[in-house]
Amino acid sequence: MEFRDKQAIYLQIAEYVSEQVLLGRWNAGDRIPSVRELAAELEVNPNTVMRTYEFLSQQGVIANKRGIGYFPADDAADKIRAFRREQFLANDLPVFFKNLTLLGIDLRDIEQRYEQYTATQATPQTPVQP
Repeated sequence: MEFRDKQAIYLQIAEYVSEQVLLGRWNAGDRIPSVRELAAELEVNPNTVMRTYEFLSQQGVIANKRGIGYFPADDAADKIRAFRREQFLANDLPVFFKNLTLLGIDLRDIEQRYEQYTATQATPQTPVQP
């Protein structure tokens, strides 16, 4: 995993875990990698992964079954989408709009490219229409 400098590593790992859930690789009822397993896989300190798992537990995304391991919550995907949607709308969308304006890109061009993108992507969920 390539880590970015501008965001805490535990939050980047939380994004990775969340993406695995959204992609359907880690489903409710499936045990996710242990703290040590994920730390070894991502080549980070186990304390960093533990912090990630505590953060995701507080968000209700994963749950710890004592002695067994961590599991995605039944509604993990919905919680992740809601959280990431709010983050996107608050942080990324204003920058996106600024770039559209500065570069003179029309929303119809964006819509056309979005349709091309969704037509070529195999995703577990149908894109949400505005």
